[in-house]
Amino acid sequence: MNNEKVLDLYVRMLRIRRFEEQVGLLFAQGQLPGFVHLYIGEEAVAAGVCAALRDDDYIVSTHRGHGHVIAKGGDLNRMMAELFGKATGYCKGKGGSMHIADFSIGMLGACGIVGGGIPIAVGAGLSAKYRGSDQVAVTFFGDGAANEGSFHESLNLAAVMKLPVLFVCENNRYGEFTPMEKVTSVRDIALRATGYGVPGVIVDGTDALAVYEVANTAVQRARNGEGPTLIEAKAHRTGGHAEGEKAFLAGGVYRSAEELAEAQAKDPLRILHSKMVQMRVVTPDVLEALDQQITQAVAAAVNFARQSPDPSPESIYDDGWV
Repeated sequence: MNNEKVLDLYVRMLRIRRFEEQVGLLFAQGQLPGFVHLYIGEEAVAAGVCAALRDDDYIVSTHRGHGHVIAKGGDLNRMMAELFGKATGYCKGKGGSMHIADFSIGMLGACGIVGGGIPIAVGAGLSAKYRGSDQVAVTFFGDGAANEGSFHESLNLAAVMKLPVLFVCENNRYGEFTPMEKVTSVRDIALRATGYGVPGVIVDGTDALAVYEVANTAVQRARNGEGPTLIEAKAHRTGGHAEGEKAFLAGGVYRSAEELAEAQAKDPLRILHSKMVQMRVVTPDVLEALDQQITQAVAAAVNFARQSPDPSPESIYDDGWV
């Protein structure tokens, strides 16, 4: 991997991190309506996978989808405006955090229903195959979604028809507040690939370089007509399931302080930063300048959102289907 690609991975991750940090702050201040599920700690997965894709490839996201949109090239202004519920947002302020889509960059949408996005990616892969394009579709989902029927039915169909689909399980070890081992029959989600006759690959989801290499191999396999791959990225979320989750826990704790410290110690952004300096990909001064640039872009997105108009009452029935 050349230095340009490594730097590209870092920039994607840094844009996600600074955006999410700002979103967490705004939510705590009561400035954002609805629920917010942050992606901090899992940035290496979205960055590594999306860096292996072309602009015309497809992705489908989850309720924790801000990182996927940004990694695929999403516009920070329109994203922030959507979170504020403004008319300039991606969904004209009607979708909020969990439903951002941008067809112009192949982002087919995020879905608040666990496992709900997986069949959509398979549909995109089926479309690409019938149109004779060599586009690839990626579905991101969590470990909890791997227990849904939609996962098994979708993986089976994609395997039988050799569809160009990457199934990317972001295994952060928790389905909301429930540890994976209490609800899942296997230790590794990737083992389930064997039952459908497709490759199942485990990768360190805090290592962006490793994720990119695995994703790139799976993408080439899909473009060659060899079918889907199941990638399990072992990751951590350093925050809660959702911002403000303490209101639902009634004082209860579901992760120990030691486990949280472990997650924070494997910060994917800090890991790649250290590697880049050690490998002399770029100097620390350049990285600091990049950080300032991206931080300013996020601040500008907040200003854009605040100054944008609310959706008009007359538009409430627009863009809806019954």
